[in-house]
Amino acid sequence: MCRLFAVTSREPLSPMVAVRALDVMKEGHDGSGMGLFLTDLGGPFERFRGAPILSGIFSHEGIRTLDRYMMELDFMVKYKFSLRPTKRPPEGTPKRDNYLIRVYDYPPEWLSLSKEEIEHRLMVTRLELRRMGEKDDSMIVFSFWPDVIMIKEVGDPMELAEYLGLDNEELQARVILAQGRQNTNYDIDIYACHPFFIQGYATMTNGENTAFVPIREYLTSRGFAGYMGYHSDSEVFTHILHFAHRHLGLGIEMYKHILTPLKDEELERHPDGRRLRAVKQACRPLIIDGPNCVIGCLPDHTLFMVQDSKKLRPGVVGGAPGMFAFSSEMCGLDAAIPVRNKSEDFQPMKYDTVMVPPERQEVMRWNQWER
Repeated sequence: MCRLFAVTSREPLSPMVAVRALDVMKEGHDGSGMGLFLTDLGGPFERFRGAPILSGIFSHEGIRTLDRYMMELDFMVKYKFSLRPTKRPPEGTPKRDNYLIRVYDYPPEWLSLSKEEIEHRLMVTRLELRRMGEKDDSMIVFSFWPDVIMIKEVGDPMELAEYLGLDNEELQARVILAQGRQNTNYDIDIYACHPFFIQGYATMTNGENTAFVPIREYLTSRGFAGYMGYHSDSEVFTHILHFAHRHLGLGIEMYKHILTPLKDEELERHPDGRRLRAVKQACRPLIIDGPNCVIGCLPDHTLFMVQDSKKLRPGVVGGAPGMFAFSSEMCGLDAAIPVRNKSEDFQPMKYDTVMVPPERQEVMRWNQWER
């Protein structure tokens, strides 16, 4: 099983908060990898709000290729930050040249474009860089988006954090998603490491999705360039979220209805059953087959957790105004927020979605039986 941890905080935090939470849950994950998603950034990155940030793993030659390509597109570097470990990597961790994070100025010609067109071009640029580096792993690109940093690697989370120096004061964020464990259903591939990201949406999952193939086929048939990759059966959760919000215009409460809709006999009794039945029929190709616990982040920095109807994966949320955390296990929550009213901790069940809005004042609970 994987172990998941996410935190949303009024004040910027080091990613080490999330890494330590994963470490106390170590018996529940196999230590084969770690993925980090950081947004609502603090530190030096905070002053570059709105500017796109590229994050990934690059060889020396890959950086030269990157520089040439970005100059051709008229992107100019505004700020550079790299993790370049000098120590020997932990056992099982590949030796890399650069864990690169760069902030860019938009090309001048982009400034007159619509928000939608800019977001499309950022995604296409990321995909092209990824394609260019796939033959020799010279460029492994995780994100190219404003206010987002992603770090992924194979190995034990705590060992990786020490090796990469993730306690660096320049790395701070108010929202952090972290997952411990590489993909083990297929061959190890760095692109299979959670969290996954597309155009402001990020999710990570503990579980398995045996409906992966038909969901993948449906998504790739939509003609949207970003629905690709799929080295993990969990990447579809991110793309379903994106599809529901961006293409169907549905709110987060409908995400649960799409993933695991109510049974037909339940819809007969639901006060909004007719509408939900129509959504179920229209989105039938996206119904998952769990069990799964999904933690995700929306573009507005809302953090959420969804349990599917089988409810065989653990998950708990707790905290206090200003800081809340979602965790696979109670011990992870205790490690991050030891001082809280534990009687208010909540474990979502099979009909539940829980959310912490960007104001970080409360945990909002929503149930599929509500309108």
